[in-house]
Amino acid sequence: MEKNKKSKPAILMHSVIAITLMLSIICFTLYYCDIYKNNVVLWTGITAFTIMYHFWVRIIMGNFTKLFKKHINYKQWLFKERKFEKNLYKKLKVKEWKGNALTYNPETFSFKKHSLKDIANTMAKSEVDHWINEAISISTIFFSLIWGQFWIFFISAIFAMLFDSQFIIIQRYNRPRIVKLMEKKQQKEAKETINMA
Repeated sequence: MEKNKKSKPAILMHSVIAITLMLSIICFTLYYCDIYKNNVVLWTGITAFTIMYHFWVRIIMGNFTKLFKKHINYKQWLFKERKFEKNLYKKLKVKEWKGNALTYNPETFSFKKHSLKDIANTMAKSEVDHWINEAISISTIFFSLIWGQFWIFFISAIFAMLFDSQFIIIQRYNRPRIVKLMEKKQQKEAKETINMA
């Protein structure tokens, strides 16, 4: 079986993890081993470590939630479209910018490789992943217990949450459209079956 090629966003994500991990190790070694005890070195290490943490834990959790994939489907209450959403997404102009968002694994949303039902379920799973990522973002605030500077970690957590919220919005914007396509297809197939009988 052929292994899927990694997408450009996936390669970028893994590259950022590798670079920031190495940078944080170098900086922490310099600072904590008293080789070069400088605040700029420490905060460069902390920044690199925080970025690495955000990316790495997201990949880990994305793989972890695959274990529960069978229990997640687009019909569940959490994934139902709410009354306020259409107007909100119009105001946010989601249709205009959603195509520019990075997708870690675009093949999972391919109409050629997957049924509409599979794509709708993948969107639901993806939404769960990004809700978990919101919690991961908040968890970085606890780094302030080690290094102080609560507001720096608080602001970085807010930015990380905003970053993930775009993906939640995209899934919630696209999924009802996929469900409508699915319903139209089912109606068409039902008519064809009746006409053939």
